[in-house]
Amino acid sequence: MRIVSNPDIMMGKPTIVGTRVTVESILERLAAGESQEQILEANPRLAPEDIRAALGFAAQVLHADVLYPVSAHAA
Repeated sequence: MRIVSNPDIMMGKPTIVGTRVTVESILERLAAGESQEQILEANPRLAPEDIRAALGFAAQVLHADVLYPVSAHAA
């Protein structure tokens, strides 16, 4: 298990186990155009598997039957 959530760490946001790096921050960095190598260099405690786990976690969360509001400015 690479993704954990603890209410005492980062306000309970999902993080990479053993770190304070949130799934959210990894996804934001990827969305901003950073490469996996840049993220790993900035966070030496992360492994490539952690980035894949963050992406997998996000995909799994989006499988829920929920409607997500999308603003016209989201793109």
